Amino acid sequence: MPDCDYCSASFEAEADYLDHLAADHEGGLGSIDRRRVAQHTSDDGSGPPLALLAIGAVVVIGAVLAVYLTTSGDGPAVGGIEGQSLDERGDSDLLAGVESFPNQGTEHVQRGTDVQYDQMPPLSGPHYSGTVGAGFYTEAQPLGDLVHTLEHGAVVVYYDPAALTNESRESLETYASIHTGTWRSVVVVPTPSEDPEADYVLTAWRHRLYMDAYDAETVHAFLSEYLGRGPENPVR
Repeated sequence: MPDCDYCSASFEAEADYLDHLAADHEGGLGSIDRRRVAQHTSDDGSGPPLALLAIGAVVVIGAVLAVYLTTSGDGPAVGGIEGQSLDERGDSDLLAGVESFPNQGTEHVQRGTDVQYDQMPPLSGPHYSGTVGAGFYTEAQPLGDLVHTLEHGAVVVYYDPAALTNESRESLETYASIHTGTWRSVVVVPTPSEDPEADYVLTAWRHRLYMDAYDAETVHAFLSEYLGRGPENPVR
């Protein structure tokens, strides 16, 4: 018959004694009695079983880890090819049509200077000191800034507004929202050409690929090959 060490009460069973400690002496228990009461409370069902607490902790940790792993890239986690990690190199079959051109230089010129580029859209050459941030644009951006953005390792995608579809716009917006790093951004802008050679033109520093029909896998391959590999500060 256990006697209470904190008062004169006596009990027929150990369980009754522990219930008494929990109800009447909770604030004054020693460390050993606190552990005994905690174990008893868990075992008798008045509190969550320790096993369930452990399982719950594992579930919470797993959920947090899953969120981290799916959002710790350049941007939000998404499904489809747009949300897949870039490959070390792009698919050679999809990139068979890529054209490469000589470097026209990296000179900075004063904003407003009229630069005559050998290719249009431009792929290298004199440019302004500013850059264009990652994103999907409905208004043309200064070519001098776009060339500097290419030098930083960006991929700039030009589109013909007349050919843009809801599906292609959504895909391009997704790419531009994921790849936002200073040295590995995706910029999507309307074509500067009045009579564009293709509905979509993928550009990187010195490289160009025409697409007459939008294909998200080809964009992924082009990004895998060139994104983050500009001459100023390659990060891949």
